[in-house]
Amino acid sequence: MNFSNNLIKDPRTRYYLPINEIVCDDMIDNVQFLVGNEMIQPVAHFPPPLITFPPGKSAVMDFGKAFHGGIRIISSVSGGRVEVQFGESVSEAIGKADQDHSRRTETLFLPRSGMIEYGNLVFRFVRITNIGECDLQIFNIMGIVLERDIDVTGSFESSDERLNQIWKTAIRTVHLCMQEYIYDGAKRDRLVWMGDMHPEIKGILCAFSDTSIIVESLEFLMRQSRPDQPMNQIYTYSCWFIISVWDYYCASGDNAFIERHAQYFDAMLKLFSGFVGENGSECIPERRFLDWPNDENIEAKHAGIQALMLWMMVAGEKLLRTLDMDYTRVVKAQQKLRRHVPDPAGRKAPAALLTLTGLANRRDVLEQDPFRNVSTFYGYYMLLAKDTVPALELIKRYWGGMLDYGATSFWEDFDLDWIRNSNHITEPPVSGKDDLHADFGNYCYKGLRHSLSHGWSCGPAPFLSERVLGVRFPKPGKVSIQPDLGSLEFVRGCVPTPFGPVKVEADCSGKFLAEIPDGLQQIAVAET
Repeated sequence: MNFSNNLIKDPRTRYYLPINEIVCDDMIDNVQFLVGNEMIQPVAHFPPPLITFPPGKSAVMDFGKAFHGGIRIISSVSGGRVEVQFGESVSEAIGKADQDHSRRTETLFLPRSGMIEYGNLVFRFVRITNIGECDLQIFNIMGIVLERDIDVTGSFESSDERLNQIWKTAIRTVHLCMQEYIYDGAKRDRLVWMGDMHPEIKGILCAFSDTSIIVESLEFLMRQSRPDQPMNQIYTYSCWFIISVWDYYCASGDNAFIERHAQYFDAMLKLFSGFVGENGSECIPERRFLDWPNDENIEAKHAGIQALMLWMMVAGEKLLRTLDMDYTRVVKAQQKLRRHVPDPAGRKAPAALLTLTGLANRRDVLEQDPFRNVSTFYGYYMLLAKDTVPALELIKRYWGGMLDYGATSFWEDFDLDWIRNSNHITEPPVSGKDDLHADFGNYCYKGLRHSLSHGWSCGPAPFLSERVLGVRFPKPGKVSIQPDLGSLEFVRGCVPTPFGPVKVEADCSGKFLAEIPDGLQQIAVAET
């Protein structure tokens, strides 16, 4: 008998996670019994020691790492009423949490001798407060982990352990955002934003053999908007869509996907081919969004969008050629776009795109005060536009700075100036020090609204796999391997493909060994 008729299967798997540590508590009886406790079911007879919360008392628990899901509270015979507050930092777990997009604070009424579950977000810490009038007695509190049960089949290992840890943390970050679809951030916004998705797609492709979520997310967005409409109501996000489709196709060779949506791609590219003036200047309509730091800088935003649109047209031409469709419009659009080279106004995001697309080499902007004005979103493109040695130093200083202050996943935004006088995110706020989570942030991610598990920050992982390990897919079925170790002594790792992993080992002598699975052809970059 099948009981699953008309049900939609969740693509994720559910696990339980015991508490790792008690950060602080109000002298709660037996509170240490929560640590490592694997009990998931209440008992009626011969109960284990009960954890007793007097009225008004609370405890902050640390699960040891950021994860997506919620908690299960296993209560005793008394029941009770509690306030639950989740946090990606201790500060968020005890502060005034922002409730936008996901509920971080809630009152729960506990059942008598039962279980209650709550939460649907990324967090690491939780504070439980007895807001009832009687003692609260519980058996245990468990984390409920809800995530895609897929293996990390890619790898990166080098002579620099800090870089190795950053690669793993970057992949963990994007995995947290791989829920029903690819979210921008699994605490907030929990939405499928096309612009945010491009670095996430690149991270997924360098680490996972199962890349089905990419197609699921792209097709979800196509169902929400016609090709003559801007994706997410942002015209520039449609540019990222075509770029992402081509990058996915090069790595996957998924002919069925591109053939299924050929007319959609063609219609979108026809529309955007008309967004170029006769002088070559892009004239994409509103809403025109590059990134938050440049949203009000008209000159910088124009420079970035000019390069982004050229990138879209180059990818679009290759896509239409593969589909044997007319690509003359996008070629003419490219020719016009190359005639106009705006100045990035000293801003690093547009300078990176200008450099990557070949419109102009603006590494001078990227290397000016190189550890400032960096972006977790555009960090991937900044790294690609730099030489390898300074790029590796930026990864270690910038993304490594988050690790130094307690990150187990990378953040929506970060500035090295924030850590000059800040406490660790695993610590309660300290008098005389800045609160690293609550006191900083910009634009739409100020204070505790700031997401500390944001997929667009995974850029170091694809950069290390593509540039340092040297594995790139310039065309479907083709792979180029050109390791660039910078100052590293050795590098080894693999990148998954539908045919099996591409494995590379290289050392500082310039020699390397590569294993390429049947079905892929190795080519030189010049042949792309």
